[in-house]
Amino acid sequence: MVKITAAEVNKLRQATGAGMMDCKKALVEAGGNMDEAIAILRKQGQKIAEKRADRDSSEGVATVKVNSDNTKGVAISLNCETDFVAKNDSFVEMANKMAEIALDTNSKEEFLNKKFDNLTVQEKLIEQTGVIGEKIEIGGFEILEAPYVGYYVHVNKIAALTGFSKKVDKAEELGKDVSMQVASMGATTLSYKDFDPAFIETETEARIAAIEKENIELGRLGKTPKNVPMYISKAQLTPEVLAKAEADAKAELKEEGKPENIWDRILPGKIDRFISDNTTLDHEKALLDQNFIKDEKKSVAEYVKTYGDVEVVSFKRVSLA
Repeated sequence: MVKITAAEVNKLRQATGAGMMDCKKALVEAGGNMDEAIAILRKQGQKIAEKRADRDSSEGVATVKVNSDNTKGVAISLNCETDFVAKNDSFVEMANKMAEIALDTNSKEEFLNKKFDNLTVQEKLIEQTGVIGEKIEIGGFEILEAPYVGYYVHVNKIAALTGFSKKVDKAEELGKDVSMQVASMGATTLSYKDFDPAFIETETEARIAAIEKENIELGRLGKTPKNVPMYISKAQLTPEVLAKAEADAKAELKEEGKPENIWDRILPGKIDRFISDNTTLDHEKALLDQNFIKDEKKSVAEYVKTYGDVEVVSFKRVSLA
């Protein structure tokens, strides 16, 4: 039997990240041959990966990397099975190293075939599945390129990137704030103008039906029913719809006995309320139309305008949730 030294075991451990006993067993099986021992450990990792293929890997680390001139960014999540592994420093370090590698690619497929030490990224994932004993995989993978890219990471669980039309003064602050909005509020599109008409129609019917059903229960409990909106997006608020809303507001003021000479002071608030009540889809799903989380009196679009002639052109989000 070949004598295996502690130095050889440590060398294999440094190369693979495997446990000391696993490294020693692999070296014994390989007759002291380092390359063969690495291959043995890799095969073990493959077997474990196959056994755990159907396991849920909803924990992990979400992170971003942006290039030196802030024109390209990548957001990835390195997923595992337990929070215990996700919080391990070496796991976090591996996620950040993988993000650095991903920054130099243009697709997830290209990234998985990039070199990570002496392996490809895909082989490294399999190896680490064997080492750690949990399913390890790349969950989210998003690349964003723009004249200026800002970013934000929320406690290693959500990573967001935002692309802007140009770099402005305090661009880093703007980029962080809007990316924080992306991370926190879960927008799926940039503007209400991007919604498909068929989607809006389906959503309108579903939301109205849900509120009406809820109102039946509220009525049974003797509680005040919720307002049932006619619309859910600015895309539906045509000039004709807004004109009717203004006419209805005037009729209401007249019925309340409000003097006509003060209507001009009251009408703007009523129209704003009408728009707010009938644009719930925009507030939830359209980034620029959401209320800005740091100042809800402004929309995100209005906040961005405070930085000058700059626009949000795109955004990406990766989440473990």
